[in-house]
Amino acid sequence: MINLHDIRYVRLATDDLQSTVKYAQEILGLQQVRREGPFVYFRSDNRDHSVCYYEGNPAEHVVAFEVTTAEELDGAAAQLEAMRTPVKRGSRDESEMRRVEDFITFADPTGNKIDLVLRPHESSRRYHASRDAGIESFSHVGLRTTNAARDEEFWTTVCNARVSDRIGDAPLLRIDEVHHKIALFPSDHAGVQHVNFQVNSIDDLMRSYYFLVERGVPIRFGPGRHPTSGAAFLYFAGPDGMIYEYSTGVRLITADEERDYKPRQFPFGPTGFCMWGAKPNIEEFSV
Repeated sequence: MINLHDIRYVRLATDDLQSTVKYAQEILGLQQVRREGPFVYFRSDNRDHSVCYYEGNPAEHVVAFEVTTAEELDGAAAQLEAMRTPVKRGSRDESEMRRVEDFITFADPTGNKIDLVLRPHESSRRYHASRDAGIESFSHVGLRTTNAARDEEFWTTVCNARVSDRIGDAPLLRIDEVHHKIALFPSDHAGVQHVNFQVNSIDDLMRSYYFLVERGVPIRFGPGRHPTSGAAFLYFAGPDGMIYEYSTGVRLITADEERDYKPRQFPFGPTGFCMWGAKPNIEEFSV
């Protein structure tokens, strides 16, 4: 089994790098740490970077997860190859570009591109954004799935993910105590559906709500509270059709709870997504 330790970064291609970089700094509230050719790296916490934007086809998305030892990375490659899943080993230059010691890349059954990284770099400096959105960490991604049951089986049997809850057919998957690091949403194509950042408090979330509204950034869903994770949330539009989410107060499923924990089932509709009454555009969570 592939033991995923934590989520590390997303790599998102864009056809307008200048505008996307401006959005990341002035709207999203990330800290630019460097630019190397067509690649621009942003921090949100103690990671070297959480997001890398680069010039390319906006449909190109990569999500990275950390493994803890070289033996685990080699074992993951062998396991995937035994399943006839193509695996590519990163070169020295590619590893340096990602600020990791080593990595492999592959695709899940839907075609989502995944990096498994070894010894990702931490930053020695305090995270300091140009806009104080109250961000404290890069927390999870929504991934698109063309077959939720099949992909749930992949993430929970090939990898160590566990189902925390389901909204319709969409499973919310944890790899540590946090309620979910991966959310799988039914779709007709692969890709990242949304990127989540945890903020310090509901006050930060609400300040951002008014900040975004004043600047004409489309609000996609919220403010609200998820009945699944218990987190207060706000989803809003970003460049290239990407959706970003701020949330706070996510549930932790402790080691003591783990043994007897049973996933709950929620409807794939407004009440399954929000307990306050905010209504999502369901199509944005399913196509």
